[in-house]
Order: sequence, then C-alpha cells, then structure tokens
Amino acid sequence: MASTSTRNKGGKGKTHPEEIKKHSRSARAGLIFPVGRIEKNLRQGHYAQRIGQGAAVYMAAVMEYLTAELLELAGNACIDNKRQRITPRHLQLAIRNDEEIDKLLAHVDIMEGGRLPHIQNELLVARKKSVPVVGDEEDEE
Repeated sequence: MASTSTRNKGGKGKTHPEEIKKHSRSARAGLIFPVGRIEKNLRQGHYAQRIGQGAAVYMAAVMEYLTAELLELAGNACIDNKRQRITPRHLQLAIRNDEEIDKLLAHVDIMEGGRLPHIQNELLVARKKSVPVVGDEEDEE
C-alpha cells in the first residue's frame, strides 16, 4: 500500500503520492537512439497512413545496431592504420571491405573516403618457388 498522511483528509486522496519516474521509450527499450524522434520522422515522412507502436522502436534498434557494427569496423581500420581518430577514409575502408554492408551501402558515396587499393595480379612480381642454396652440392649430382 502507498503511504498516506497521518491526518484524514476526508477522501481527498493521498497527500504524498508515490513519485513515478517517467522513462523514455528509448530507455524502456534499452536503446540509445531516440525512439520518439524516429517515430516523429516516420509520421512526417508520409511513408504509410498508419505507423504501428513497435515500428519506431524496431527501426531505432536496427539503426543502432548498424551504427555500432560500422563503428566497430571503422575502429579496426583505424587501428590497422595506426591512427587514434576515425576519419571518412576509415569508414570507407570498413564499408567496402565488409560484403554485407557494402551491398547495403552500394550506392552511397563518402566524401573524402577515397578508393579501395587494388593491384591487379598481372602487375604483381611472381616469386620463384625454390631458391637454390649456395654450397648445396647434392642437388647438382
């Protein structure tokens, strides 16, 4: 039971109602991305006549997952290049080296991202498989 005051107020309700903290839908879903803002954009965009309750939550979760995945890959590219800060070049390398994300973002251009390095196999110098050792006379006989 909730606490009531010591004096009877004649049925006027509780004098000190329990404070209920309001949590955002993002907090209730355990997300960082703003569910309310995404729902507002879905409604203003006229993508459909009706938008379901869970649509904005689901979309926020998908966007958060894709962002986390992309930042992880870009961070790995940043570490491989011995840098401390993620640049558009690292984002480009992360996107184009991952097959699924590259397919998703195939028509996206990233400014200052550059191109992927690619050297054709014909231009690479072919190495010899075995190099004879000087002083090894058993092979000559």
